[in-house]
Amino acid sequence: MDNGVSAGSTASTSTLGHIALGLTLLAFGIGHTGIISGVSAADSVSLAMYVGGLALFVLGLLEFRGGNGFNGTAFAGLGAFWFTWAGGADAKVSAHAAGLFLVLFALLAVTLTAGAAGGLFGQGVYGLLTLSLVLLAVGTFAGSGGLGKVAGWVAAVAGLLAWYGATAALAHWPMAVGRGSRRGAVAA
Repeated sequence: MDNGVSAGSTASTSTLGHIALGLTLLAFGIGHTGIISGVSAADSVSLAMYVGGLALFVLGLLEFRGGNGFNGTAFAGLGAFWFTWAGGADAKVSAHAAGLFLVLFALLAVTLTAGAAGGLFGQGVYGLLTLSLVLLAVGTFAGSGGLGKVAGWVAAVAGLLAWYGATAALAHWPMAVGRGSRRGAVAA
């Protein structure tokens, strides 16, 4: 990603998409952890609907238009997930229906993990999203609030990784972990 690109290019939509994904995952995850008194996952519904849902979906369409099939699939698919999750957050559905919804989108996250560029900021974000959705689905099927909290922590870490990766690309911060290159950031 490059901060010197023209508006509407796939590099700028990719950066914005990763920031939107990161912030949505962070809010969703923190809500599930219960770490902040009085803040629940339901409090992230507006952010999930408009930033995670609508914005990601539109950015996905722009990515497809710009020729980036992977980010188009990721952003449009995850936009559909967040919009649907937010739209049905107060709906009365069975635990099994909610768990099935999470499993189905965990399958999308597995696909994104397999197709992402390697490394912490590529496969790492989508891998953690997959783990979070699976843990949340199992917790929903089993009625386990503890698994929901663990899933929240995993989602929050995924959100931080997505946010940092996009921010690092804009600010030319290092993205190599360990003794690797310390030159400007290059995001996948």
